[in-house]
Amino acid sequence: MKIKKVVYIIIGCVGLGLGALGAALPLLPAFPFLLLAAVCFGKSSERLHKWFVGTKLYKNNLESYVKGRGMTWKTKIRIMVIVTVTMSVGFIMMNAVPVGRIVLLGVWVFHVLYFVFRVKTIRPGQNFPADKQRED
Repeated sequence: MKIKKVVYIIIGCVGLGLGALGAALPLLPAFPFLLLAAVCFGKSSERLHKWFVGTKLYKNNLESYVKGRGMTWKTKIRIMVIVTVTMSVGFIMMNAVPVGRIVLLGVWVFHVLYFVFRVKTIRPGQNFPADKQRED
């Protein structure tokens, strides 16, 4: 059982590192790596999880999504642009593999439709009743 926790902590730290890089670098997505870190820290250590959810990195990138509130259009567009650019590289490199291109195109379309129609859109700085109670 202890080995499992250590593995989760290591994967969480790698996710955190890549997520922090992704927050600073335009082509590396922060969101999936930070989500990975949140899940791994949640499964490995209550202390690490509490620390992580208290960081500015978590609050700026994941908090509203994890709490089911959604994302701002700015965040959605940033994620979609990064994924589009990244997948475009693979699409271009697969010119001899038409099936690979079709699969990538399908994944890309699903990704865009998911973020546009399934993830709630919130206004920047929008307050929620739970946030107001917490501030009091």
